[in-house]
Amino acid sequence: MKHSIATVSLSGTLPEKLQAIAAAGFDGVEIFENDLLYFSGSPADIRQMCADLNLEIMLFQPFRDFEGGPRGRLDRQLDRARRKFELMAQLGTDRLLVCSNVSPATSRDNKLIAEDLHRLAECAAEHGMLVGYEALAWGAHIYSYRHAWQLVQAVNHPNLGIILDSFHTLSIEDDLSTLSQIPPEKIVFVQLADAPKMKMDVLEWSRHYRNFPGQGELDVAAFVKPLIANGYDGPLSLEVFNDKFRAAPGTGTTRDARTSLFYVEEQAGRQIQAEKQPRPADVFHPPLPPEYRGMEFIEFAVNDEHAESLGAVLEQFGFCRTGEHKTKNVHLYQQGDIRLILNAEPDSLADAFFAAHGTSVCATAYTVANAQQLYDRAVGYGCKIYEGKVGPNERHILAVRAPNGSLQYFVDSNIYDADFHLAPQSGETLLERIDHAAFGMTPDTVESWTLHFRAIFGFQIEADMTLADPYGLMKSRVLRSENRCVRHPLNVSSDQNTVLSRSVATYKGTGLQHIAFSCDDIFSTVQKLRANGARLLDIPDNYYDDLQARFGLEDEFTNRLREHHLLYDADGAGGEFLHVYSEPVEERFFFEVIQRINGYDQYGAANTPVRLMAQDLYWKRHHEKA
Repeated sequence: MKHSIATVSLSGTLPEKLQAIAAAGFDGVEIFENDLLYFSGSPADIRQMCADLNLEIMLFQPFRDFEGGPRGRLDRQLDRARRKFELMAQLGTDRLLVCSNVSPATSRDNKLIAEDLHRLAECAAEHGMLVGYEALAWGAHIYSYRHAWQLVQAVNHPNLGIILDSFHTLSIEDDLSTLSQIPPEKIVFVQLADAPKMKMDVLEWSRHYRNFPGQGELDVAAFVKPLIANGYDGPLSLEVFNDKFRAAPGTGTTRDARTSLFYVEEQAGRQIQAEKQPRPADVFHPPLPPEYRGMEFIEFAVNDEHAESLGAVLEQFGFCRTGEHKTKNVHLYQQGDIRLILNAEPDSLADAFFAAHGTSVCATAYTVANAQQLYDRAVGYGCKIYEGKVGPNERHILAVRAPNGSLQYFVDSNIYDADFHLAPQSGETLLERIDHAAFGMTPDTVESWTLHFRAIFGFQIEADMTLADPYGLMKSRVLRSENRCVRHPLNVSSDQNTVLSRSVATYKGTGLQHIAFSCDDIFSTVQKLRANGARLLDIPDNYYDDLQARFGLEDEFTNRLREHHLLYDADGAGGEFLHVYSEPVEERFFFEVIQRINGYDQYGAANTPVRLMAQDLYWKRHHEKA
């Protein structure tokens, strides 16, 4: 299917927007009227720019407050429409978006409104144009696509059709059943946008918080499915009003935009197939994500000095240095099913990452049932592939770039024997596996990462939470594989003085916030970690008095928690969660040790405020000493 985007969705001047749209591979563009008004050239110049970029101008928008207005203004409104049609001829497009009237003075007489739309359609016919009528969710009288469709049917004019917009439909929880009854030839255009679910005025919601399909919580695929199942093969276009997008570089935004259209096509196509209907041939259909089996390794970018200091921390947490790369300055640490790699190789991606961020995660690897299948899916979605230096007899591991430029490897077999001189793991296994790895985000990147994990990895949004920090708020969104083998909390804070914001600032961008390691007996594990010299976060004593009151814990158990500075949570169904945190490593990230009991499947979110307070106290003490 053809893909389009409205210029209002992006930042920059009109030429910059068009260049970014073309670079992302879009087929066409909606020209928003203000972009034309602020452009110093002529409509013909815009037409030529688009032709040079192989972009089709698919729609001109919007034409506002036309139908049902005062009778004395109708002729003037028609004159205004004629001027728009003449301008559109210069632009080289034949489709005009007419949105429903929002004026309080709008007539509620459907017959009168239909007569106005008929006159507009007649005017469009004289100029060889097509009018698409769109119901705004905040329209004074016409706010439902179903009402708009009734009017289009009543007018019954070949130059009038309907424009369908997912946000206007899904934001008011409109009935989708009528969508399948609209003949595809009467659909002038389809506009798509997602959004987080918010209880607020729908106009404010629309103007500031829309995002691309896959980044929000609206079921855009359910909106698209009946249209393409019924034979609609026209453009799918994005119209997204978002303050952050309008301030971000257009190139990154358009890449996400194109990915989102592939994503919604795929999801709609799979919904059609699930209903035993044939999937349209031109709908994007990549390989399904394979089964996930866990995180294969996490790789840190370091130099020699930081490799030594971070390696010492890992050894305090029970890790053994079990491998040395045969040709590169790369070290493998292992414990249980956990593998951490320290990469200090000069003139490598890790070296560049260390120069930009200091000690940081430059790669993550995922164990899957079929690595090639996931790689092909990522390439189909347009991910940037990575081809690193491969020495003689070394394994080539399939990899793509994450949104922050780090690498994501896909692994389905042993990758260490060929590349490393290996030594057996020694000592007692205290930590068993990686339970989850959390990323600290800048506010302008969380939507991009959300879409990346949902579209390419097929992850699900598990939870959205707002958590209290001593100096503001932190928002956390958890994305995970369907089988819960891989979990990634994405954490963001707009308040500059929160623990998270300070960590992100030190990291100089989006990166690892913490890794949670699971164990089978946390009391014994923590005792041994402390004996090894592991520096764990102190928890205020008052926390345990409140904890005992809230959960009715036995004195002996509460005292054990207090002694080991363990945090506790329960889910009300018999599940329990015990966890402890390390002190920050270079003020960038930290480790968490956890134990899940009786099927507990959350993250101890209720303990986040006390953890953040303890981390803030540590941070202040550390800086006072410095």
